[in-house]
Amino acid sequence: MGKIRKIGVLTSGGDAPGMNAAIRSVVRTAIYHSLEVAGIRQGYTGMINSDFIPMNSASVSDIIQKGGTILKTARCEEFRTPEGRNKAYHNLKAAGIGGLVVIGGDGSFTGARLFCEEYDIPVVGVPGTIDNDIYGTDYTIGYDTALNTVVQAVDKIRDTASAHERMFFIEVMGAEAGFIALFSGLATGAEAIIIPEVKGEARDLKRLLFDGNRRKKSSNLIIVAEGDEEGGAIALSERFKKEFPDIDVRVTVLGHLQRGGSPSAIDRVNASRLGAAAVEALLDDQKSVMVGLQNDEIVLVPFSKAIKLHKDVNRDLLTLAEMLSI
Repeated sequence: MGKIRKIGVLTSGGDAPGMNAAIRSVVRTAIYHSLEVAGIRQGYTGMINSDFIPMNSASVSDIIQKGGTILKTARCEEFRTPEGRNKAYHNLKAAGIGGLVVIGGDGSFTGARLFCEEYDIPVVGVPGTIDNDIYGTDYTIGYDTALNTVVQAVDKIRDTASAHERMFFIEVMGAEAGFIALFSGLATGAEAIIIPEVKGEARDLKRLLFDGNRRKKSSNLIIVAEGDEEGGAIALSERFKKEFPDIDVRVTVLGHLQRGGSPSAIDRVNASRLGAAAVEALLDDQKSVMVGLQNDEIVLVPFSKAIKLHKDVNRDLLTLAEMLSI
């Protein structure tokens, strides 16, 4: 295809703090390189509905500090169908859009990869998910902010847990990955961390909490990723209360609190770097790739690897957390 003159940018899947910083970077980097920019509202749904808005430098003023996404986001079942993707393609061509930047997670990249295979519009992905679970990048937009939100909440819960000598099961996001649970648990001194990557750990809570050199504490915090094999914090706490009826147990599910809020400095800076890198990748004739960060350097990762390969947690950190909880 010919030289790209106009690009589209969209956010897809779950929102994450820092997405607006990435949008801002995409728009202003494109303008710097004399490209036109169209914002696509509501993710892939906007491609199918031709919900395109022209964007200029003023369009992204005063958004770097805002959570959520000014372009909105949605999951689109129609884009999963060949007919939906065909409609999206013709809408993009009619609008003169010759390249796409997709800010989202692995589900968004799965759709982007299919679209690239079927049509001649290059797509570059920017990893945006608080779960930090995308292969090929050490960092995803929103993870740092979500992690700090969890730490602040858990610190507050620790205060009341100590005052009442209670045990709290605190559920954090992570349906398939335990990055938030592991890092927040280590950062807050949790007595136990339950994550999907480690099977059977929940059944060993007695050892984690009471055996060996573990001292009697005035409070105990158990961090549980929502994707835990036993069904999350509520199910786990119910089983625990049956086994230890004398212990005062409470449950807190942090939920969507973790998605919101003003992005941290790290999220703003890295989102800005990744947004700019995505535009430059398109100008360099790249397609079907994700821009990521490895060892603080920009890298390009094929969608096929980012989607299919598994990013594991650092098992040494689990050992460290257990050692420091005695």
